[in-house]
Amino acid sequence: MTSILLIRLRSIGDVILTTPIVRALRARFPDARLSYLVEPSAAPVIERNPHLDELIVVAKRSGLVRISDDIAVARRLRRSRFDVAIDLHGGPRAAWFAWSTGAPTRIGYSIPGRRWMYTHVIERARDLTPRHAVANQADLLKPLGIDGCDPARDPVEVSDDAAARRRVQDRLGQLGIGMHDRVAVMHVSANNPFRRWPAASFAETAATLAARHPDLHVIVVSGPSEEAAARAIVQQARAVVSTHRGACAGHAERIVDGHFDLAELRELVARSAVYIGGDSGPLNLAATTHAPIIEVLGPTLAERAQPWRDPRWFTEVVDAGPLPCRPCHQRHCEPGDFRCLTGVSADRVVAAAERALERSGELTEAR
Repeated sequence: MTSILLIRLRSIGDVILTTPIVRALRARFPDARLSYLVEPSAAPVIERNPHLDELIVVAKRSGLVRISDDIAVARRLRRSRFDVAIDLHGGPRAAWFAWSTGAPTRIGYSIPGRRWMYTHVIERARDLTPRHAVANQADLLKPLGIDGCDPARDPVEVSDDAAARRRVQDRLGQLGIGMHDRVAVMHVSANNPFRRWPAASFAETAATLAARHPDLHVIVVSGPSEEAAARAIVQQARAVVSTHRGACAGHAERIVDGHFDLAELRELVARSAVYIGGDSGPLNLAATTHAPIIEVLGPTLAERAQPWRDPRWFTEVVDAGPLPCRPCHQRHCEPGDFRCLTGVSADRVVAAAERALERSGELTEAR
């Protein structure tokens, strides 16, 4: 029986983007033993994957204890006698793990200083190439006879979690939101300023949607370190509601913030009428559901960062359009004003959300 190890360390969003690779491998090698090496933060989004046989979690610590952790994991990998090791990451730690397996077939990107660790080296597309990250990773499967992934056939995926769904229902009930009430989920944080739409724009969008749709609750969510920012956006949005014609205090009360773990956030999005957010891990998580998605993009091109999922599910990307400085490497804003983000108006995002809500309503009636 063929045994295959996949390696992808670090971020949640990046690990979600490898799930089409897992599915494609299972389809090509139905009897293989598929294992996945990941760090703790991203383990929850892959641990229930139906195509995997084994999840190996390596601690993310520093100093001498990290060396001890890595040696212990490397010995475990060596004992497993993998036939194939695929480094989906390309970083020095992931490359070393791939090499340490001793697998006869070790596949990785052509990165200076690390090529020697692999038996098969694949050229990696340049950072700003208008090509999706999933398509770039799928190139690593060519030595195994797999010619790419398709979003309709190989979408990103995270398994449903019934326990998390029940927790979400309880939480929504505490917020006065019933099982059949419509919900818009708005994720307002990002891991760097090049992906963070202005707070005032989020507030205006939330206020407008709440004022126009008396049956809609807007839930503002964020990463754990930005919960205060989410609360501030809710307060700002509630204040903005009063400026909308025909709005009342009840409309403002339907804009709330909430904290949800990864599994809960996915279940919340899955039952929502629309998800609105930037290029981030939570957006990739949202893409594993059928919920309509509005993605607000800054310096990244849609060809590279749009949700990788079946085109049957409503997805709309809103960006500032062509700019001389777009795309960029997201290290320094050349104009200094983040115009790729500030150039996206709340009106445009609201209009996209309206189309998503209409589509969501049509699907609900069809059921």
